[in-house]
Amino acid sequence: MISISSKSPYALQALAELGRSGRGPVPIGELARRRDIPVQFLEQLFAALRRGGILKSQRGVKGGYTFARELGEITVLEIVELLDGPLGRDADGVIADAAAAARAVLERTSVADLVEREAREAGVAMYHI
Repeated sequence: MISISSKSPYALQALAELGRSGRGPVPIGELARRRDIPVQFLEQLFAALRRGGILKSQRGVKGGYTFARELGEITVLEIVELLDGPLGRDADGVIADAAAAARAVLERTSVADLVEREAREAGVAMYHI
C-alpha cells in the first residue's frame, strides 16, 4: 500500500533546514527549534538517516549534523523509504499505478530541490556559486 507516516514530512522539513544552514555541523536542537519539531523525535529520525548514509554527525562543542553526500544526490524517495519502508509494496491494480506515480515524483526530487523550493516560496533568491 501507499503509506507515508509523519516521520518523512518532519525529516524532510529538518533536512531542508539543514540544507539552508550552510556547510558546518548544525546542532539537532537548533534544527528542532527552527522547525518546531520535538528534539527526541528528530533524534530518532536523524539516527536512522545517519545509519542510511544520508547524514553524518560530529560530537563535541561544535558538533551537530551535516550531509554525508551532496544535496542534489539525495532523493526524497530515498528518505521516505529509509523511514517508512518501500512505497507501494504489495500494491496492485490502480493503487500500484498511483504508487508508481508517487515514486517517480519523489525519485526525481532531491533535497536540493526542497531547499530551493522553500526559498522560492519564501520569496528569497538563491544564488549558487
